Amino acid sequence: MTERMIARAAGSGSATWAMGGLFESLVGGAETGGVLDVSLVTQPPGTAPPVHVHTREAEAWYLLEGTLTYQAGEERVDLEPGGFIYLPRGIPHGFRTTGTEPVRYLALALPGGVMGLYDEVGTPARERRLPDGGVHGDDVARWLAAAPRYGLQVVGPPIPA
Repeated sequence: MTERMIARAAGSGSATWAMGGLFESLVGGAETGGVLDVSLVTQPPGTAPPVHVHTREAEAWYLLEGTLTYQAGEERVDLEPGGFIYLPRGIPHGFRTTGTEPVRYLALALPGGVMGLYDEVGTPARERRLPDGGVHGDDVARWLAAAPRYGLQVVGPPIPA
């Protein structure tokens, strides 16, 4: 665990374009001794990763903008700004961004480390905006190849709209 405070001014953490989204790190596992990842994530409408399981960490999201559907096991919820999700590790889950506007949420992972996946498969963001071009097939292929190194197991296709 770190023995020092970590503080970041708005927009000063590292930022990565991955899977059609923008991942802005507020603090990462390497900085917290593996205790915590916190990122601000922006994703375009229609984003839907494969259903997967986190074998190492629990995650929590606080939705700031946009709307999304989140499914954990057989339970499905629709979130609007101000909505919150906590998901213990080991539960199959997925989400789909809905509506016509991007979503923006605060993502926390305990313990930290999983958000490094997006740094590995993405590219440094030159600006704090969504990347041009959306999700490409090679983005998905890189994510699928790297996911097991981060304790993610893909168990199904994306949840339907």
